[in-house]
Amino acid sequence: MRQFDLAPLYRSTVGFDRLFSALDGFVSTEAAPTYPPYNIERTGENVYRVTVAVAGFTEADLSIEVKENALTIKGERKPAEGKSAEVLYQGIAARAFERRFQLADHVQVTGAVLENGLLHVDLVREVPEAKKPRRIEIASRPSSQPVIEGSVQQAA
Repeated sequence: MRQFDLAPLYRSTVGFDRLFSALDGFVSTEAAPTYPPYNIERTGENVYRVTVAVAGFTEADLSIEVKENALTIKGERKPAEGKSAEVLYQGIAARAFERRFQLADHVQVTGAVLENGLLHVDLVREVPEAKKPRRIEIASRPSSQPVIEGSVQQAA
């Protein structure tokens, strides 16, 4: 895999360090975790859903946290009390996990639901009015009267 040196960009830009750190993370050589499997869906123009397969986990075993544009989903299955059955074969993974998703600016978590072994986390992007693009109307001035700013015209 090719290695990219982002040092020249760090030297000539200000305020883009998070972007470059994210790019460094994407091109890193370490393998990305594959457990648990997940889907990212777009359910509307500014509405998204992250679905994580968490078979065997309960609401008490899972935690969801949003901090600095990062969504973190953690799962740690607590051993069942009083269960003395001997497991002959364990094909259902019940190991602890931590899955992180980088969120864009203005993306907020609106809720989470656990149903049928799937954790659904709903997200919405709400751009503030001040950040939305505005259309500026261009007014035409009449050409017969010159506009002089900063001077006072005296009546004769």
